[in-house]
Amino acid sequence: MKYVLMFVETEKFAKRLEAMGEPEREAAYEAVGRWFSDNSDKITHHTHLAPVHTATTVRLDGGEPIVTDGPFAEGKEVISGFAEVDVADLDEALKLVASWPACPVVEIRPVS
Repeated sequence: MKYVLMFVETEKFAKRLEAMGEPEREAAYEAVGRWFSDNSDKITHHTHLAPVHTATTVRLDGGEPIVTDGPFAEGKEVISGFAEVDVADLDEALKLVASWPACPVVEIRPVS
């Protein structure tokens, strides 16, 4: 079964990452790289998204589309990346997510 894991960065996590020294930050990034490598047999696609301020939002809720720069809403949490995984079931996806070494929130959604 395929799921998308959406990695959600919180303000607290972003500030902690920003406050790290270079060696500590490199170790954090290496842990993420190791997680992707260790789970490469289940990950079918993944990417890191550009910062939220680079977003363009299109509102389609009536009349002409309204295009604005930036995220759809100011928020304390933003999706910073995603991975598509192919696993047996939700339990296996949950087990996989439990070992995620970075941002503190991961949303799991089945791919339909």
